[in-house]
Amino acid sequence: MIGPLDGIRIIDVTQMVSGPMATMILADQGADVIKVEPPGMGDLTRALSGKSAMSPVFAVINRNKRSVVINLKEQHGVELLKNLVRDADLFVQNFRPGAAERMGIGYDVLSALNPKLVYVSISGFGEKGPYVHKRVYDPVVQALSGLASIQSDSTGRPRMFRLIVPDLITAMTAAQAMTAALLGRVRIGKGQHLKLAMLDAVIAFQWPEGMAAYTFKGNEDVVVRQTSRDLIYETADGYITVGAVSDAEWQGLARAIGHPEWLDDPRFSTPAARVRHAEDRLSLTAEALQHKTSAEWLRAFDAAQVPCSPVLSRKDLLSDPQIAANGMILEMEHPNGGPMRQPRPAARFDGEATQIRRAAPMLGEHTDEVMQSLGLERAAIDELRASGIVA
Repeated sequence: MIGPLDGIRIIDVTQMVSGPMATMILADQGADVIKVEPPGMGDLTRALSGKSAMSPVFAVINRNKRSVVINLKEQHGVELLKNLVRDADLFVQNFRPGAAERMGIGYDVLSALNPKLVYVSISGFGEKGPYVHKRVYDPVVQALSGLASIQSDSTGRPRMFRLIVPDLITAMTAAQAMTAALLGRVRIGKGQHLKLAMLDAVIAFQWPEGMAAYTFKGNEDVVVRQTSRDLIYETADGYITVGAVSDAEWQGLARAIGHPEWLDDPRFSTPAARVRHAEDRLSLTAEALQHKTSAEWLRAFDAAQVPCSPVLSRKDLLSDPQIAANGMILEMEHPNGGPMRQPRPAARFDGEATQIRRAAPMLGEHTDEVMQSLGLERAAIDELRASGIVA
């Protein structure tokens, strides 16, 4: 069984999270990803843990790849990269705008060597504008995109997600766009320059709900503030979530809680009314749920066909029966890091396998193998290594 992208070769010079996770998704689907890293530390995420030979972040988002160390500050190293690109399908970089061109590996140069190449540029803010040359990490995009504002607490203080959401969203957006570009290449017969900014990916992602009040023009000055409550409810012995969108679900919730009078309350009579009066609805629900255990409430809501769930800790999800039934968490042995868990590829393809074929590589683990694929003899590779061009 092979993945749907078997036969696709990707040259990946990205670091950190958004680029490497994007290429991991394609690697899981069968693509051959050659991860080109700089000498010394390699990808910075390798060093994000002092407890093992490889950080957990790196171990997951760089699985199914081969690592090659090439010094792109040397012209000979740039020429080696160009040779790799000649028969590649995708080239992915996340240098700051202008850096790839200064290094001699911009789109114009590489597409001239390989007209069918899909060249991917991932940046923080895009290729023009006042923020182009600012350094950017995930929190900067959370702040600038409005994402932190959406998470504001009851005092109005903006809050960050405790996950690197913009990086993750950018990775998924990039993975989808790259496969679309490959399909486009089949139709038009040539590659193209695919550009993606983290800021753009997050704004597009959050807009349908997070910017709903600003979609239709004219009411910007009367936008209702986001509710200060979320859908986490405290019970007598823990926490659950429960939500009702449709009228049938709301009726089931009200009756399960023991408050049928809510059904005649005009504040809650329609889905739109329940949105307008969210604070009242959530406050009343929260007060009612404090008096029974989580298990009691979950049984009642399930019987009433109301969406609900326990709030699992990260440790709890490792033994959740639905997650186990999905086969979502895999256990394996990393040859250098030891026993590990990681999620299987989320998408499953009928008749084809998406699988973890190889563990995340050690720095330069496949340098010799890849250099030999370029036709270099052992002595030539040793000379390149001695001169610091490869490692």
